[in-house]
Amino acid sequence: MKPDPAPAAELPSDAVEIGRITDAWGVKGWFKVLPHSSEPAALLAGKRWYLLPAERGPRGFEGAARLALRQVRTHAGGIVAWAEGIDDRSAAEALRGARVFMARSDFPATTDGEYYWVDLIGLAVENRAGQPLGTVRDLLTTGPQTVLVLDGEVVDGKPVERMIPFVAAFIDQVDLAGRRIVADWQPDY
Repeated sequence: MKPDPAPAAELPSDAVEIGRITDAWGVKGWFKVLPHSSEPAALLAGKRWYLLPAERGPRGFEGAARLALRQVRTHAGGIVAWAEGIDDRSAAEALRGARVFMARSDFPATTDGEYYWVDLIGLAVENRAGQPLGTVRDLLTTGPQTVLVLDGEVVDGKPVERMIPFVAAFIDQVDLAGRRIVADWQPDY
């Protein structure tokens, strides 16, 4: 069964995985979504999602599929959604485990000084003196702040991992177009 009555879809070239469908919700085709972000603005604002089937366990469909969303909303601390062509519990259950993607170009615009994590991954980081510190591999939320996790040089055959708080006190500039971040940080920190 395809979750979308349209023919099979292809993921957009700028597709970003934003969550996973966990289960059906109710009897009218709604389903629960586990977002990958603690602030799922893109997930809530999206009008069109793309799905890939569950990586493990039973698959309710094969190949990529496109969902035209009717509604997406928060409910009891989670996210629930309802899409065209998903009109009963059985259809929603067929989506269980599916990975949810959205085109990066469909994300809501950010304000000055706001960034989507996906845009920061892969940026080169250097200090004020122009010394390379590494490349952003991941970001961590540590409660009050986010931390950049950098892959850097190799010392004694082991890659050096560097962590820099992503706060104004240490980050001077984020240049998305230039694919770099300038930080007030020294290589020996």
